[in-house]
Amino acid sequence: MKRGLFALLAAAACVPAMADQALATSRNCMACHALNKKLVGPAYKDVAAKYAGQKDAVDKLAVKILKGSTGVWGPVPMPANTQVKEDEARKLATWVLSVK
Repeated sequence: MKRGLFALLAAAACVPAMADQALATSRNCMACHALNKKLVGPAYKDVAAKYAGQKDAVDKLAVKILKGSTGVWGPVPMPANTQVKEDEARKLATWVLSVK
């Protein structure tokens, strides 16, 4: 019984990191971002750290996902993501903020 509980807890610990990585992949976010290293854009763990503790972080990031952003992480702009719906942007922002 203890072994089963341990396996369940271990699996649950991985869920936030994978919760919407599939959505991020399907919307081409992973072409410019990675979980733990800078690609064209910042690593998701760095974005999560920058916005940690900000109560409006989900809203801020959702707008950046939808409309794009310039100058926050350097000279390379993040283009608007017209293929992402508003509810998906909020889901992605929530997920990004959970990345450790």
